[in-house]
Amino acid sequence: MENAYVLQLTDKKFTDIYLCYCGYADCEAGHCFGPSVRPNYLIHYILKGKGMYRIGKKEYLLEEGCGFLIEPRIQTFYQADDSDPWSYIWIGFDGNNADKYLADMGLNHQHPIFKCAYGAELKGVVLNMLKNNISTTTHRFLLQGLLYEFFSILTRDIHVSPPVFHNGENPYILQAVEFIQNNYSFPIHVTDVANYVCINRSYLYTLFKTHLGMSPQDYLANYRISQATELLTMTDLSIESIALSCGYTDPLIFSKVFKIRKGQTPSRYRKEVLNLHKSKLQNNRNTLERL
Repeated sequence: MENAYVLQLTDKKFTDIYLCYCGYADCEAGHCFGPSVRPNYLIHYILKGKGMYRIGKKEYLLEEGCGFLIEPRIQTFYQADDSDPWSYIWIGFDGNNADKYLADMGLNHQHPIFKCAYGAELKGVVLNMLKNNISTTTHRFLLQGLLYEFFSILTRDIHVSPPVFHNGENPYILQAVEFIQNNYSFPIHVTDVANYVCINRSYLYTLFKTHLGMSPQDYLANYRISQATELLTMTDLSIESIALSCGYTDPLIFSKVFKIRKGQTPSRYRKEVLNLHKSKLQNNRNTLERL
């Protein structure tokens, strides 16, 4: 669990780069998120405490003053430390030039970890974003300015960590995972994955169980459902459209798989998340004034 304050935007006034959502959270011991994929970029910055961030088989242990980048359509997992759980702020953003702005800071999939000494200022910007959750043109321009201010503070003293690689990464697994992440929205099957990496289905199964602890079928289904949860939360797309976007030609099959993986139907999941979001917004308005 986490005590979180979240701002989520639905209208996009800008195209170059724009804010999708932001938040602040005090996490309980062991609180985790994922494995999941996101439809846009995110930057998390740790205000205090410790935790772990994982991309594929790359794992980073992070603490106060560190941050990490989450890229679109890349499966990630992160978890608060059991004895010293972290508190962090985050911003979600996207846009035609978002990747170029990140490149200017030295952040990308090979360099997703950084350090910055201006955590108090970064927190102040995010709290200001949260306090201006009003759907007017004035506030949209204000939020856009605060997004640029966040990047300005970050680039003032950013130190990007070099990539960390683990020995023994299997090239077939890397290719198979990349194929799934790039093609999950199409009605692909495990046979298609095996054919792409030029090995038989049985050997692919063995590799996935050995290196990832699950079958290729489970990995594909988990990836699709994790993407579906993002679409259910972040868009107004119909269940049928989300099913098609995640590689399911039959919405009934999609709903069945979703319920098996998540314990409830897609429509029920969306309703509960939206209700929880509305409740948190109502409860947090007064609390934010005291932060």
